[in-house]
Amino acid sequence: MAEPLGLRERKKQRTRQVISDTALRLFLSRSFDDVSIVEIAEAAEVSKRTLFAYFPTKEDLVLDRFADHEDEAARVVRARPAGTGPLTALHAHELDALSRRDPVTGLTSDPEAVDFARLLSSTPSLAERLMRYEGRGIAALAEALEEAGADELTARIAAVQIVSVLRTLARRNSAQVQNGRPADEVYPEAVAATDRAFLLLGTGLAGALPS
Repeated sequence: MAEPLGLRERKKQRTRQVISDTALRLFLSRSFDDVSIVEIAEAAEVSKRTLFAYFPTKEDLVLDRFADHEDEAARVVRARPAGTGPLTALHAHELDALSRRDPVTGLTSDPEAVDFARLLSSTPSLAERLMRYEGRGIAALAEALEEAGADELTARIAAVQIVSVLRTLARRNSAQVQNGRPADEVYPEAVAATDRAFLLLGTGLAGALPS
């Protein structure tokens, strides 16, 4: 059981959250490029130095919200029940996330989450940084797959494919919602797409592509 955080750590967490929430509110109300670091610091009532102590770059103020998901696929593989294959565990995890309308799947009608996804897709510097985030997720998953018994090359290739598939599914779902369709309406299609994607991951593309 984890030790409870001390007062100092709790204060630091609250400060970090206030800065992150303030930045996102400003970005969503205007745009990423139109909001300065100075404005964010003033609105969050912290110094510019304090802000940079928590978030070294402006992009970190947005992508910090992905921090908990960066190695999520790797954690799922490591935590899978005995006798369950990595793909089976990841497939089940994705279906569960869809059923919960987890924003990371892109399947959510929560207005702030939809605006957040739009912010990511419309800001080149954020899209570029998101690719780095995905790269770290691939590395973490490849390591977990090696631990599970895959050789280095297989683990790397599989990790690239799995992370790319998950992001493609999320972007597909998000695009549908951003176009005005309710998440509940998109849900059956999202499940079918997920099932299809994991089938292709498991069986390969040779029989699915035209000859």
